[in-house]
Amino acid sequence: MYGTLSQIPVMIKYISRMAGFALILSFLHACSGSTMLHHRQEQTKVGPADMVLIPGGTFTMGSPGGEADERPLHEVTLEPFYMDIHEVTNSQYGAFLAETGHPRPAFWHPDIDRPDDPVVGVAWKDAYTYARWAGRRLPTEAEWEYAARGANRDGEYPWGSTIAKHQANFSSFGITPVKSFHPNGYGLYDMVGNVWEWCSDWYGKDYYGYNIAGQPGGPPSGTYKVLRGGAWYCDARQVRLTNRYYSLPEASSFHIGFRCAKSAR
Repeated sequence: MYGTLSQIPVMIKYISRMAGFALILSFLHACSGSTMLHHRQEQTKVGPADMVLIPGGTFTMGSPGGEADERPLHEVTLEPFYMDIHEVTNSQYGAFLAETGHPRPAFWHPDIDRPDDPVVGVAWKDAYTYARWAGRRLPTEAEWEYAARGANRDGEYPWGSTIAKHQANFSSFGITPVKSFHPNGYGLYDMVGNVWEWCSDWYGKDYYGYNIAGQPGGPPSGTYKVLRGGAWYCDARQVRLTNRYYSLPEASSFHIGFRCAKSAR
């Protein structure tokens, strides 16, 4: 781990879209290795309001070749749950702001932001509040990793052991609208790349080493909240499925967003 994510001046968010501007941030936390996934034979289908039903099942979480916080490998069993098809967008978050009067996030400029870009500048509590308003919640870290695999049993990415620029928004110069790339096997878009996504869990560097079973929700307390998926500036190693990152829950950044989950039972 190399510290928390920090705010960057708002101008960078827009300069980053200009051709020829190379903004490279160094986050050296990645994962590798094979993960086994065993899912129940339940049909994946579109759920309420642009969500996908993720079938319950048991999978092996973590990576034998990743960072220390991705080990040891351990089996996790999850009940079925719904996951947002894509990251929460500026348009969706704008409806929430208009109805609730919730404070605007950092870098909120609807006059120039694209409505289908993922919303950024949201602190963890903002994401949590939006999810409750929408009748949903933030996914656990285990749910996020399970859903991101897209029923793929092995490989470092949703589609296998390699990644190419036509498959996800990484090693690029800025955010892309949601659904700009093909979805994974569960029909979820941008599970790797584009923006980091908040999870509900507190981050625990050694948490995988505990004797956890069933449906874990992370440590009971902590200093940082988990982030998953990598972002547009990340390299191929940083957007691997099991890569773990974290940030202070009050932090807001131009490369942090979120998506919601919902229990199916």
